[in-house]
Amino acid sequence: MITYDWLYWLAGTFFAFWSLLSLRDKRIGNAAFWGLLAVSFYFGSHLSDLANGVLVLALVAIAGTRLLTRSNPETTSLEERKAFSESLGNKLFAPALIVPVTAVAGTVLYNYTPLIETELFEARRETLILFGIGVIIALAAAMAWLRPPALAPIEEGRKLIDSIGWAAILPQMLAALGAVFALAGVGEIIGGAVGSAIPEGSVFLTVVVFALGMALFTMIMGNAFAAFPVMAAAIGIPLLVETYGGDPAVIGAVGMLAGFCGTLLTPMAANFNIVPAALLELKDQNAVIRHQVGTAVPLWVCNVVIIYVGAFLLWS
Repeated sequence: MITYDWLYWLAGTFFAFWSLLSLRDKRIGNAAFWGLLAVSFYFGSHLSDLANGVLVLALVAIAGTRLLTRSNPETTSLEERKAFSESLGNKLFAPALIVPVTAVAGTVLYNYTPLIETELFEARRETLILFGIGVIIALAAAMAWLRPPALAPIEEGRKLIDSIGWAAILPQMLAALGAVFALAGVGEIIGGAVGSAIPEGSVFLTVVVFALGMALFTMIMGNAFAAFPVMAAAIGIPLLVETYGGDPAVIGAVGMLAGFCGTLLTPMAANFNIVPAALLELKDQNAVIRHQVGTAVPLWVCNVVIIYVGAFLLWS
């Protein structure tokens, strides 16, 4: 059976390659950072909580002391890239399309045909595993078709990951922070304060506060997945679901979308908002955020309406 661990090993292998190549180029900070990530992906589930915590603190120390630097390894020349672009045009996107096609088509074929009886993939992990398989197929297809230097994919991946830097793992860090907040009882504390402030029976106002909390906590924590356990424990489950009898599916799904509106408005969501500005070498670091305000605010309002109508008016 192909399990979820295979994806961790696949990702860990790439991090290990990037660490070794960084070490070869004497980029010690990069080598240590990506090497520690490789260790985490390979052995994280086998390490103690203390060891994993020390590993995370080491990553933070490396990033905080600005030891990560950009790399610019040579793979194919500018002339070769122009030749590929002129001769192949949009066909160059074909390998990238292999990944989503493999994930979607593979999931459908596996779950709705006799293939599911083979138990080839770990239950409820089929799509993610097929996504990883799609990456491998796409990489093999691109190598066979374009015939770049053998290390080109790894070197180009290193160039991209070094450009992103520590922000590449910010979503995972923030999601873990959300779980810590939930375990610490932050949601219950917020729920107690909000419950006493909102008039009893004010369903719409409660929906507004829930959606607003999702957006604000996402802005603070940079990730709606980190905000959700806090706001679900504070308002979503005890008030909207248990007290007012709302549809939990609508509240959960659209509540996440309300949180994603906050993602559009915060520099804490660095991988979405700050990294693109850096990669595009924009003078204004917050340029991406400024252009997203006009989308985020109306979209948040729509999410409030959808939760209220879909979870309460139509549900009842």
